[in-house]
Amino acid sequence: MKKWLREPLVHFLLIGGLLFLLYGLKNDGMSDVPDRIVITRASIDHLSDLWERKRQRPPTDEEMQVLIEAQIREEVLYREALAMGLDRKDSVMRRRLAQKMAFITSDLVAQAEPGEEQLAAYLVAHADRFSQPGHISFEQIYLNADRRGGQAQDDARRMLALLNTPDSPDDAAVMGDRFMLGQSFENVTLQQVAQLFGKGFAEELFVLPVDGWQGPISSGYGLHLVRIHGKSSPAPLQLEAIRDRVRDAWREEQRQAINESFYQGLRQRYEIVVEGRTPGTSR
Repeated sequence: MKKWLREPLVHFLLIGGLLFLLYGLKNDGMSDVPDRIVITRASIDHLSDLWERKRQRPPTDEEMQVLIEAQIREEVLYREALAMGLDRKDSVMRRRLAQKMAFITSDLVAQAEPGEEQLAAYLVAHADRFSQPGHISFEQIYLNADRRGGQAQDDARRMLALLNTPDSPDDAAVMGDRFMLGQSFENVTLQQVAQLFGKGFAEELFVLPVDGWQGPISSGYGLHLVRIHGKSSPAPLQLEAIRDRVRDAWREEQRQAINESFYQGLRQRYEIVVEGRTPGTSR
């Protein structure tokens, strides 16, 4: 069974069967005759099971009758509300019903168990999502652009020229302005650098070579001269180490694909008319 559930063709067959069941058994055991309500044996058993799970004992005959009457009351009021179009006038109810329909195929995907070959292929196809991030170690000299004004770029160029000569000072930090985040950073990822300095700074930093002082690079704080001490590239992870993550991602992708196919099957049942719009326009 698990092997069959992994096959995409089976997914589409299940969608077709789901559509048939949805429209053939849409009242969950209730008769689809407008003026007839049938409480099936399955519905009664379900009510009894829910009671027993909550109270740790089966319901008495009197309690069961109360449950059935409550079910009948709910069905009567539900049908009358639909007849009055209350569902169409309640945006919250419409949204909840739409969400319920959107989740109706989730159980199909929950039953699907991908094989090793499928997981391995998925990992290869999405290697960028499942890789060990690259790391970088660097130090920086900060120049406060607000304080230095129009001289900031010229000051940065002069400092850079001095830093890359034999006469450069032993303590390069004294050349720059005070920076609250510090001067040296060891084995940090691109994401961590982006959180500290901004995405643009991080992306520019990671493409620089390990080769003396460089820059200046701009950040939200100002200008920075940087010297990279070491850098590693992202590396793919082995399936054995992240099997659960890959399986969850595979299932989510399958769920989205099946839900979309299910929706498209439903949508084809309708003629869609959008009043007041010309095809090809955004208004």
